[in-house]
Amino acid sequence: MKLHLLLIGNKFIYNSPLREYVIRKIEQKTDFIDSITFFKESDNSLFLYLEKELHLSNKHIIVTTKQHFSTIGKLICTVTSDNQILKDDMLIPSNSSVFENRSYLLEYKDSITNVLHVDEMEMFPEILLSFEDSKATLHLFEEDRESAVAMLTPIAQMYDVKLDIVNLVDGWLRVDIRSKKYGNISKFITSTKQLLPKKIIAASNVVSYIIDRLSTYNKKIAFAESCTGGLLTYYFTRNNGSSKILEGSLVTYSNTLKENWLGVNAATIEKYGAVSSEVVQEMSEGAMNVSSADYAISISGVAGEGGGTEHKPVGTVYIGVRSKNEHKEIRLNLNGDRNYIQHQSVLFAVKMLLLMDKEMFL
Repeated sequence: MKLHLLLIGNKFIYNSPLREYVIRKIEQKTDFIDSITFFKESDNSLFLYLEKELHLSNKHIIVTTKQHFSTIGKLICTVTSDNQILKDDMLIPSNSSVFENRSYLLEYKDSITNVLHVDEMEMFPEILLSFEDSKATLHLFEEDRESAVAMLTPIAQMYDVKLDIVNLVDGWLRVDIRSKKYGNISKFITSTKQLLPKKIIAASNVVSYIIDRLSTYNKKIAFAESCTGGLLTYYFTRNNGSSKILEGSLVTYSNTLKENWLGVNAATIEKYGAVSSEVVQEMSEGAMNVSSADYAISISGVAGEGGGTEHKPVGTVYIGVRSKNEHKEIRLNLNGDRNYIQHQSVLFAVKMLLLMDKEMFL
C-alpha cells in the first residue's frame, strides 16, 4: 500500500521549520512517503479529495492543527457515514480502531488513515500506522550506477529483493532494498559486501554511521568552512551523538579570519587565491592545529552567482580532508544554485573522509 501524507493548515505551508519537522518525524517511521499534498484551511476541495482517497487501497497520514482536528473528523465521518464521539478529550470518529493523545487510526474499506494534530513548539504525537520491517539501505562508493545495476541485479534476484539505486554525487550511490514475498535482505547485504569489499556501508544515515565509528574508537573531527557556511557542521550536529566526536567548526569567510583563526599563510592566499587547493590544505591543517581532532575537513569555493571568474567560475569548490597521517585535496566543478552547490560540496566532503580511511569507515 502506498503512503500519502496530507498536511492541512496554513502553518504547514508557511512555517517551513514546522513542516520539515513533521515530514522528518514521519520519514523516521516510514522511510518513504509516496506523495505529500497540502491544503489551506479554506480549501473547499478537501472534502472531495478525502472522499476519493478514503475509497482507495492506500495508507494515509493526515496532519492538521488542534483548531481543525475535529473539523477533519467531521469530514471523515461524512465520507464514512459515521459520527464523532468523545475519547480522552478528543472528538474522533466512533469507528476509530486505535487512539492515543492527539492521534487516532481509522480503517475504512481497504484504506487505513492516521489523523494527528500538531502545532508549533509541540512534541510529535504517536504515529499509529504500522509499517513492515522489510527494508534496508546501502551506500555504495567508487562505482557508477550502470555498473552497480549490472552487479547487484543478479544478487537481488537470487534473494528476492527489489532495488532502487540513485546517485547522490559522483562515486556515491544510495541503494534502497525492499523485500519481496520470500526476500532475504540480510543475505543480500552479506553477498554484496563480499562482492564489493571496502565499498559498502549498510546504514540509512551515513553521517550517523560516521559518528558511531568515531565514537567507538574515541576519535574526534573538526571543520573549517567557507562557502558552505556551516552546512557541513549542521550535517553532523543534527544527529544524536555528534557532541562526542565533533571538536568544533570555524566558518572563515574572510581572508583575515582564514589567516587569524586557521593560520593560513597570507602569501598562500595572495599567490593562489582563497579558493584553491593550497588554501584548503592549510585550512584543514589549521583546524587540526587549533583542536585535538584526529580528522579535519576544509571547504572553500564559489557557491553563489556573481562571485566567479573565468578560471574559477561559480561551482568551483576545493575540499581538503586530513588525518594525522595524510591529507588529500580535490577541485570540483559543480552545477546548480547556491544551496545545491553547498549540499553537493558537503556530500563530496563526507565521501572523501570515508574513502581516505577505509580501514576505519569501510
